[in-house]
Amino acid sequence: MNRDILILIAAWIITTIILVCYIPKEKIREAQLVFLFILLITWLIGLLVVEFGLIEYPVEFFQHATQTSFTFEYFIFPALCAVFNINYPENKSIFKQVMHYVNFCSVMTLIEVICERFTNIITYLHWTWYLTWITLFITFYLSRQYYRWFFKLKNDSQGT
Repeated sequence: MNRDILILIAAWIITTIILVCYIPKEKIREAQLVFLFILLITWLIGLLVVEFGLIEYPVEFFQHATQTSFTFEYFIFPALCAVFNINYPENKSIFKQVMHYVNFCSVMTLIEVICERFTNIITYLHWTWYLTWITLFITFYLSRQYYRWFFKLKNDSQGT
C-alpha cells in the first residue's frame, strides 16, 4: 500500500476520532444537519473546481466514480464544519468568534498545502493556498448562517 493511501486512511481515522471527541451526544442531530448542508455545497463546488482544471486529485479512493476528493469533500470537510458549528464560541467576544474562523481555516489550509507539496493527494493546477483559505472561510460562514437560521438562534453575541 502506498504512502498516500495510508495518509488518506489516517485522515479518515483522525477525523472520526475528532467527531467522537468534539460532538456531544445531545448535539448529534445538529452536527448531522451541518454535515449534510456542507455536503450539498462541497459536492457542487468540488466538481466545478476539478472540471475547470483548477485542482486535481491524483491519488484518491473511488477514482473511477468521481474526480473530486471523496475523502475531503464528502467526509473531512463536512465533519470539521460540524465540529466548527457545534463548538462555536456563541456568547464570547467578537475576537474569539473571528479567531474561531481564522483557526479552522488556517489549520485546514496548512494541512492542504503540506499535502500538496509532499504527497500526490492534491495538485494545484490553477489554484493557490489563499483561494483555499477564502473558500473555507466563506463555506464556514455559510454553514454558520444556515445553522443559526435552522435552529432559530438569535444573532451571535457580537454580530458575526
